[in-house]
Amino acid sequence: MKNKLVVLSVLMVIGVIVAACSPAPAVDELPVAAVEQALVDEAEVQNMQPESTEDEAVAVETQYPDWYGVSLTDINSGENFSIEDNIGKVYLVETLAVWCSNCLKQQQEVKRFHDLLGERDDFESLGINIDPNEDTALLADYVRKNGFDWLYVVASDEVINEISALYGPQFLNPPSTPMLIIDRQGNPHPLGFGIKSAEELLAAVTPFL
Repeated sequence: MKNKLVVLSVLMVIGVIVAACSPAPAVDELPVAAVEQALVDEAEVQNMQPESTEDEAVAVETQYPDWYGVSLTDINSGENFSIEDNIGKVYLVETLAVWCSNCLKQQQEVKRFHDLLGERDDFESLGINIDPNEDTALLADYVRKNGFDWLYVVASDEVINEISALYGPQFLNPPSTPMLIIDRQGNPHPLGFGIKSAEELLAAVTPFL
């Protein structure tokens, strides 16, 4: 009897060791219920992961200042245009008045700057008359006498007010010769106040071309 118990104990120990060393059963050897439960658990985990939506993939539409969309009339050609319709071009913008002597000096430097830069299809200079007491006829005579052949417009009250709100009231003070660059993406880059030489304008504009 004692010998039988010893043999039985040895056999049980061997059985435990063999079970521990045996490889785990393959999935197809597991009970069907266990496999189904494992698949359910995996699906629940995947459902908890955030999913990207089409809305996230759509780029946010760029919002430009309202005055970019205003139809402006070039007094030299009589043609209408807007900044927004020409996004992709670089603009050098100056606010001015016919009576302003500093404005005249600045535009003479702009004319020289054009000679240094040369003709380009992706660049425009724009003079904006912001004096409400001056009209198209007065501005047209002024630019013709001085040989300024780039874009010139007379601003509406809407444009004048927004320029002041966006870039500061100093942009409504012509003797300080306010100027800004609008880059290809429509971003404004105000320049320092005071008369800028043609060489200074070239250095300021060139990085955006």
